[in-house]
Amino acid sequence: MKKKKKKNKVLIIHGPNLHLLGKRERNIYGRFTLKELEKELEEKGKKLGLEVINFQSNFEGEIVEKITKADYDFLIINPAGYTHTSVAIRDAILAKEKPTIEVHISNIFSREPFRQMSLISDIVKGIICGLGKNSYLLALEAAQAFLREKR
Repeated sequence: MKKKKKKNKVLIIHGPNLHLLGKRERNIYGRFTLKELEKELEEKGKKLGLEVINFQSNFEGEIVEKITKADYDFLIINPAGYTHTSVAIRDAILAKEKPTIEVHISNIFSREPFRQMSLISDIVKGIICGLGKNSYLLALEAAQAFLREKR
């Protein structure tokens, strides 16, 4: 009997205020909701042979706990407002030692100066930003490619 291959798990963290997608600053973040984005990511993950675990929180400690305690093979994170402020999230990513991609719906480098700095960009595999929800979808494809190469 053939042993069923374990699906790689990708944890996708949506940081503070992303529960407001579709309502907040549509000119920057688009019209799609978090629920719609999560569904699309789960469907894309299935097509890529990945198990997608979506998690949204407005609280830094919950995000840190999820990063350090969850079972996953790859992390995709949109730290949102914590991008520029959270040493705790940076330390959690370093402690977990899992490959990570940072994503942003908007191009953080074309926004206000305080948004142009990321405390995690130097410790992640890459950053995808400014492409709307495609930032997430492309990160999922990159995660799958990385995990496939790692085997």
